[in-house]
Parts: sequence; C-alpha cells; structure tokens
Amino acid sequence: MTSIPDLSGRVALVTGASRGIGYHLAKQLAAAGAHVIAVARTVGGLEELDDEIKAAGGSATLVPLDLTDMAGIDRLGGSIHQRWGKLDILVANAGVLGVIAPIGHVEAKVFDKVMAVNVTGTWRLIRSVDPLLRLSDAGRAIVISSGAAHSARAFWAPYAASKAAVEALARSWADETKNMALRVNIVDPGATRTAMRAQAMPGENPDTLPTPADVAASILRLASPSLTDTGRIWNVRKGGWTDYRQPE
Repeated sequence: MTSIPDLSGRVALVTGASRGIGYHLAKQLAAAGAHVIAVARTVGGLEELDDEIKAAGGSATLVPLDLTDMAGIDRLGGSIHQRWGKLDILVANAGVLGVIAPIGHVEAKVFDKVMAVNVTGTWRLIRSVDPLLRLSDAGRAIVISSGAAHSARAFWAPYAASKAAVEALARSWADETKNMALRVNIVDPGATRTAMRAQAMPGENPDTLPTPADVAASILRLASPSLTDTGRIWNVRKGGWTDYRQPE
C-alpha cells in the first residue's frame, strides 16, 4: 500500500473540513486526484480550503452543514447519489471536545452536544452514505477516533465515551461489510497541533506536536483502493495498526 494513493476519478466526503486534520486531509485527497465534498459549519474555512484545492489544480464541492442537522445529513446522501451515483471515500472527522471537567460537574447540555455531534451525527452520516460506499468498486471509510477512547483519563469522560462509541459503531460496520469491497477503519491521530488540542491542553507547547498536515499524510493511505485491512485502528504515532479486539 503506497503512502500517496492514486485517487483519480474518486469522490471523497470529508467532515470537519474547515480546519485541522480534516482541512489538510481534504487538501491531500484532492491533490491525489479525488473530488472532495468538504463539509463543515464554518463557511470561511471551507472557502479557504476551496481556494487552496483549486490553486493546486484540484476540485471540491463545499457543503456548509452542522452535524446536529440530522435531516441535512440525510439530504447530503441523497444529493451525492443524484450527482455522482456513488461515494468512494468517507472521512468521518468532525467532532467536539466538550469540557475537561469532573464527570459530576459536566452540564447536561454539554454532554448532550458531545454525544449529538460525535456519536449520533457520525451514525447518521454512516447511515446516509453506507449505500453509496457499497456502490463503489473500492469504498473506503475512515473514522477519526482518539486514544481517549481507551485511556479514559480523569476529567475526559464525555469525549472518551463518545469516541469509544464511535469506535464500536465503526467496528460493527466493518464486520457487517467484511465480505464486500468496502473497507472501514478507525484512526487514532494522537496529539496533534489543532485548536481542539489547545483547548484541552492550554499550557502545552504546540511546537512539540506534529502538524495536522503531517498527521493527514499518515491517514491518506487508508483511502487507497489497494487497502485490504478493515475493522482496525491506524495509530498515527506508531505509523501502524493497533488492534484492541480481545481474542474470542
């Protein structure tokens, strides 16, 4: 599996594409030849992304959408089907941190928002595009998670719980589709120089962390049509697979 796959003629959907890992992964997918459907709440970030993709000779479709808009997610799937008739690559990247606080101090509205965006929004997205990915000759789903799903550190309960749920969704989906051309994998990007990381770790020196562009470059290989792995976790820090599944 090459690190920079040839994605010419392929259609890729990236959520959370207005900044951070999603932004840079969208740019790199476009540079590899894919037409990128870029989804995010922030219109300015999407327009900047579009300018950069076009300047490099790529193409993109911008979709301003909040992942708590469940009907909007459904309409997105329908629009992709109408225009392209399939989807080749999904990058489910959008997510929110919530707060870093003792579990008993987390407000209900904050917990509900984390679950709505990170879990329900991801499920609704999967539900919307699963039929489209099955129509591809080599559908690839990349679900961004976090090491927090496994470390379950103090004060990270809502975010950790949401990412554990997302991993369970992705692994079940991978098992359902293991005999198909669709490959579904999870990514643990590790600590990255993003706005979310700065929110979680305000005293940390960002220069000690990998950039979103570097992390995206490691993830890009999971979009390759030659990929055979499914239901696994790609650990960016290690540059390899990490399997958390227990022996049966």
